[in-house]
Amino acid sequence: MYTKAAKEFGEIGAGIMMWERTWRILQTLGMAEDLSKAANSPPNGLPGIGFDFRRSDRGVGSQFHLYAPPYGCIRFHRAHFLDVFVKHLPSGVAHFGKRLTSYEDTPDKVILNFADGSQNTCDLLVACDGLKSVIRMQMYKDAQFKEPQLKDIAEPVWSGWVTYRALIPADRVREANGGKDTRTTTTPMMYCGKNKHIVSYPICQGRIVNTVGLVFYPEGEGKTYDAPWVIECDGSEVAKHYVGWEPEVVDLVQHIDKAMLWSVHHLKPLPMYVSGRVALLGDAAHAMTPHQGAGAGQAIEDAFVLAALLGHSTTSAQNIPRALAAYESVRLPFANKTLRASALQGKMYEFNSVHGDNYASLGPALDENWEWLWEETPEEEVERAMKRMQSLGPRIPRSRL
Repeated sequence: MYTKAAKEFGEIGAGIMMWERTWRILQTLGMAEDLSKAANSPPNGLPGIGFDFRRSDRGVGSQFHLYAPPYGCIRFHRAHFLDVFVKHLPSGVAHFGKRLTSYEDTPDKVILNFADGSQNTCDLLVACDGLKSVIRMQMYKDAQFKEPQLKDIAEPVWSGWVTYRALIPADRVREANGGKDTRTTTTPMMYCGKNKHIVSYPICQGRIVNTVGLVFYPEGEGKTYDAPWVIECDGSEVAKHYVGWEPEVVDLVQHIDKAMLWSVHHLKPLPMYVSGRVALLGDAAHAMTPHQGAGAGQAIEDAFVLAALLGHSTTSAQNIPRALAAYESVRLPFANKTLRASALQGKMYEFNSVHGDNYASLGPALDENWEWLWEETPEEEVERAMKRMQSLGPRIPRSRL
């Protein structure tokens, strides 16, 4: 059973990207053909452009690095990506209009309490309820009775970044360029400057340029963000941050009519994803900054590993905690490493790392910080989790969780 507070499946209209390791999972799930139709530049197994890096905040821009991994950067409109997932979802498993307020974890089941006063039970509760996860907050609140040091660690923190997200019709950009393509209409771009950068890449088969301007406030990192987390703003609000940048950046932001201003919050690396029959997944477990395009992929990896463990012939309703312990042993260290890498990557984009703007060392460091993409395949993660589950014996006592 899948419950969702909203009345239907829906997604904010913006771009989403992923890398080769996530694409492997989608191929395994039989979604590759449909997703290829929705993707911009569908992956063909060959090296492609991940990002073209330019120093752009000094009036005249110049390329300082090119990241070109296998498959490149696979891009979608979020709504189109979600449509494919919904198409492949078995009928009758989704229930809408149900907002979970709390749960009770018992030795043999989980009792679910909803905002409308109703209750239900399940063998396993998987928290996919995002950055502000109600389930994560209760899990850690309950754990504080035994481990007081866990107080407040489950709260989201402001990364110091805000983002301006906008979708620009590509024809508008081409028209302003004499009818010709620009880098922004054809290539995933990373325009870098001190304490600011802009990500842009085409989606919807080149019809839309997904544009995200990011501004970093060092004094706000780790602090409370007192304004609304998401608001709409005019394009002029975006443009003012990029005055004096290279012409193609200035021209690009002039095409933004409206944007959504987001405060970028993330989680601290958590010490546990599992308690009893409850598990955290995706942003509920490891909400991260967007700088490596990794958040959605890590959620899909979580689900891939967890589903393999739960679907194993030795897993039953009685020994679910054993499968969850194996899931946590593999996914927690990997996703936490990615969370840290993503935050570091953003600082490298804005010349705030130990490399500063020493391009000779910065370029290789950017590639190295993405090495987690190639360290282990999702299939190898599953194999390692299976071995861990078998090593735990037929059933793991709740006292060990």
